[in-house]
Amino acid sequence: MNGDGTPELARILLVEDDAGDVAFTLEEFREHRLRNEVTVIGNGLEAIDHLERRGAHADAPTPDIVLLDLNLPGVDGRVVLDRILGNPRLADLTVVVLTGSPLEEQMLRDFGVPSEHFFRKPVDFAQLAKLINGIDRYYLVIDRLTGR
Repeated sequence: MNGDGTPELARILLVEDDAGDVAFTLEEFREHRLRNEVTVIGNGLEAIDHLERRGAHADAPTPDIVLLDLNLPGVDGRVVLDRILGNPRLADLTVVVLTGSPLEEQMLRDFGVPSEHFFRKPVDFAQLAKLINGIDRYYLVIDRLTGR
């Protein structure tokens, strides 16, 4: 919460290696005039560095929401998810897993991930907005004015 008691804008980290999915997601955000800060990272190792504030990411702000693709080059999204879940400093993060297949969705269900925390790619803006706005601490700001 901000000092005046209003929720703060959620900072979003999109961890996705597919340029088409990144472009689609960012276009959806632009189309809906999303004003939240969005950082894009294309691989698992860099995502871990960002989240754990290592190396070039030492001064990176901690995101509030991570949109995480499971199939990443190098360090897989499952490893990134394990690191998030194992780090007490990241305990308040909301993780939305991006999946490309029904098999991955079933795996997530088997691990007890609530179905509202995984989306089939590409990201559906309305579904994402509903999830984020359902979290009391954060909200998405959609600029209703044209030309912004």
